[in-house]
Amino acid sequence: MIASLRGLVTERRAVGDAAVEVIVDVAGVGYRLVVSPKTAGGLQLGHEVLLAVHTHVREGAITLYGFASFEERTAFELLLGAHGVGPGLALAILSVHDPAGLAQVIANGNVDALKLVPGVGQKTAARLLVELQARFDLLSADGVIGVGASLSNRLASVTSEVGEALTQLGYAPDEVRSALRTLPGEGSVEELLREALRSLAPRR
Repeated sequence: MIASLRGLVTERRAVGDAAVEVIVDVAGVGYRLVVSPKTAGGLQLGHEVLLAVHTHVREGAITLYGFASFEERTAFELLLGAHGVGPGLALAILSVHDPAGLAQVIANGNVDALKLVPGVGQKTAARLLVELQARFDLLSADGVIGVGASLSNRLASVTSEVGEALTQLGYAPDEVRSALRTLPGEGSVEELLREALRSLAPRR
């Protein structure tokens, strides 16, 4: 899996309202990445760039998504964990809200702010906010992984699955966030889910 790429930007072209395709030449190998217009605005042809990368694998296709910071990539992966959010919508959201802004939107339950994203209406915005708040609260006001040092190095996808499982089991958003804060810094989804359930058991 590719985590980051450093190289020269050799090509750049828009592929939609919320996506730009760039080619980054790394030691003679050209990597094609999809980035947000905001990220693309900071890229200059012929100049070196360092991009955090998310490798998205689906049937018949592998797509690389590039980000100006690792915090932005984390926010992208958190959004992908929400039901009904694909790479296109996640990129569109990050084209409007940076990680710090997104964290604030989620914390405040700001439906109107999410409706600023093209294609996101009242119902979709409300559903996204509820789901993101119910699963976990990893983004701090600074746009970095927060809620305790033990979470800072954990893959967002693992914690996302644990949070989603707890939500499906009927736990309230506050209970889910509280349980995730008590988890150790590493472990499989199954191990962390068992830990979370043990911490929640005395409350019911």
